[in-house]
Amino acid sequence: MAIKQVAEKFDVSQDTLRYYERIGLIPHVNRNKSGNRDYTEEDCKWVEFIICMRHAGLSIEVLIEYVDLFNRGDESAEARKDLLIEERKQLAIRMEVMKKTLERLDSKISRYEQTIGKREKTLRRSAEQSDNEISD
Repeated sequence: MAIKQVAEKFDVSQDTLRYYERIGLIPHVNRNKSGNRDYTEEDCKWVEFIICMRHAGLSIEVLIEYVDLFNRGDESAEARKDLLIEERKQLAIRMEVMKKTLERLDSKISRYEQTIGKREKTLRRSAEQSDNEISD
């Protein structure tokens, strides 16, 4: 699969894919006879994994460490698992903070809506009174 297709499939730029490959987050991508990148299904799985983890907030450094451990083979399985467990803990904390932030935003928005609703009622009453005074 060409880099353009992979970029479109995962909604990232081609430059991002090149960068991920350059820093080792995506294993070396084979090239076709013309010298263009030719992503395999396995390459795409790595791209999907990296993008998913980045969206979850994992740092480039942590992902580089994970890929390095992965490349060491089965002997690093426990270290990889530990790394993922730690990142999961950090993600759970961030999600809790985000949940509280979302609740606070909802509360503030609700207060604004109540305030705006009260102002609109006041303005309508005022306009109705003016209309009544004009027609009397």
